Amino acid sequence: MSADPSVPSLAVAQKRVTELHQQLHHHAWRYYALDDPEIPDAEYDRLFAELQAIEQAYPALLTDDSPSQRVGAAPLSAFESVAHAVPMLSLNNAFADEDIIAFDKRVADGLELTAGAAINYFAEPKLDGLAVSLRYEQGQLVQAATRGDGQTGENITANVKTIASVPLRLRGSGWPDVLEVRGEVYMPLREFDAFNKQAAAAGEKTLVNPRNGAAGSLRQLDSRITAARPLAMYCYSVGESSDGAIAASHSESLARLQQWGLRVCPLGKAVSGADGLLAYYQRLGQQRASLDYDIDGVVYKVDDFLQQRELGFVARAPRWAIAHKFPAQEELTELVDVEFQVGRTGALTPVARLKPVFVGGVTVSNATLHNMDEVTRKDIHIGDTVVVRRAGDVIPEVARSLPDRRPANAQPVAMPSACPVCGSHVERVEGEAVARCTGGLVCAAQRKEAIKHFASRKALDVDGLGDKLVEQLVDDGLIESPADLFTLSLEQVSQLERMAVKSGQNLIDALEKAKQTSLPRFLFALGIREVGEATAAALANHYGELSAVMAADERSLQQVPDVGPVVARHIAEFFAEPRNQAVVNALLSQGLAWPPIEKRAPDEQPLLGKTYVITGTLSSMSRSDAKAALQALGAKVSGSVSKKTDGLVAGEAAGSKLTKAESLGVPVLDEAWLLAQTS
Repeated sequence: MSADPSVPSLAVAQKRVTELHQQLHHHAWRYYALDDPEIPDAEYDRLFAELQAIEQAYPALLTDDSPSQRVGAAPLSAFESVAHAVPMLSLNNAFADEDIIAFDKRVADGLELTAGAAINYFAEPKLDGLAVSLRYEQGQLVQAATRGDGQTGENITANVKTIASVPLRLRGSGWPDVLEVRGEVYMPLREFDAFNKQAAAAGEKTLVNPRNGAAGSLRQLDSRITAARPLAMYCYSVGESSDGAIAASHSESLARLQQWGLRVCPLGKAVSGADGLLAYYQRLGQQRASLDYDIDGVVYKVDDFLQQRELGFVARAPRWAIAHKFPAQEELTELVDVEFQVGRTGALTPVARLKPVFVGGVTVSNATLHNMDEVTRKDIHIGDTVVVRRAGDVIPEVARSLPDRRPANAQPVAMPSACPVCGSHVERVEGEAVARCTGGLVCAAQRKEAIKHFASRKALDVDGLGDKLVEQLVDDGLIESPADLFTLSLEQVSQLERMAVKSGQNLIDALEKAKQTSLPRFLFALGIREVGEATAAALANHYGELSAVMAADERSLQQVPDVGPVVARHIAEFFAEPRNQAVVNALLSQGLAWPPIEKRAPDEQPLLGKTYVITGTLSSMSRSDAKAALQALGAKVSGSVSKKTDGLVAGEAAGSKLTKAESLGVPVLDEAWLLAQTS
């Protein structure tokens, strides 16, 4: 028995080897045969390393059917079997810089090089796709096969022929009569995203990830399905060649393949010594997040073929090559709790609190769950074992749960009925994925954005109250709601950064001036969801008084032009929230007021239901005055021209909007028409 305290006794080791055989065979079957892995690659690597350690300590436990003696899983019986003339073996893995330094030393020792002699290697990305063999005879593609178990794969020729980046016939001349090429079929990330969006829009099943998408696409019995999938291939080595080696080195062989029309990854690079390997690994790691395909590490190969033959093979891998894996992008951990964060627009986002786990190069204890629809779709419960994914600088997310490992005391995730920040009611409109806090004027999470909107040009138009000043007032604790703006003193504002007595007085004066406004502007300034300028004007004209708007129920609100069921609900929910009511009352008590509005009968709104656009310079009024005049007549004023536009009011120097209106046949109206309507 080994003296290493981490190595178990023989009896324990025998039992554990049996367990590891079962687990690794099961997960290899899920990964290779079904293209539906249950665990992340990093978890499989750990189980595999544990088995290797026990077999090294107890050689008698090493059997022919051990997962350590084979590469993958047997092919499905639905495909014809293909025996590889040259086995498609896998590579040993390395995870630390020390492993690469040790690999370089083993290579040097195996070649009996003098101390200090640098070995020439070729380094290239380790693509995360499906390994495939292409067989060309007389320059024509005659067979394509999966790796399978390394000795025997599956005949997927019809499917591979649908991949545009795989040549059906080699280009140029000089290729051997028989040439077998190995490479990786993958799904580009942009095309993967586009495919999933299209599938989701059509109500079809989406792909789990690009690797599964590539593997599943290649193993379709109907090649027409494969043809509809966005697949690509990079070639990385030669298996069999009737002429022997096609070049003296690996790098030269890739150049030959490229000459013959085969696609080779452009990021491969010749390097020297362990320092060159590690420098390449660091550079590629920095590029990883910007690539349009998934990679999970770097492959290093001794470049010279004579040196490769001299080094030879171990049981399942060459001595002259190794895979240097990146930190795992997926890991398993426990979901301890779910909390809800409130964004600046009031959206509630479920956030997973995790048992800390090292993934993607950092320790992760929090991860996004996006929204409740995603929580339901992924069947996530508090207490679950979950897969956490982190790629590059992307925010970590919970990719999926493992229901088979769910404990009896696991709890479903529930959306809170009250905002966790301010206690206001949480609203979720049917058909929308996002739930929102209704306390827009009082919620601390939304405070800055609410006040910025309140003071903006189309709302209360407080001159001099810009975004940075609002943020400073909130951060210094001087204001908590829009009503607090009108309680500010000259002493308070003049002491702020980049402010003085004169600029402070200007702000106080602007706030005083802003108190005299209009009901449409005031309603718009409140920041009610989906209540823009036109809807605010419609509400003001319909009800005439603020109190009537606040008291209206959803059914009544839907009688207002431009207000449908969803907007009616937003308005009713907003004014039903006591904290919002308190802020509105506080604003009124500070002296905000507007001229009375006379409710107009339908016959007094001749433009009701029509949409107009204003462009160019008007001589008798400003564009904003013209807009208000049209809205008073019941019209909706839009910022862009479309087929639904009823008319374009064009002043001097009208530009592209006039051109578009003429091309669409939209009536072009002059300033005289506008004056006639408003007189």
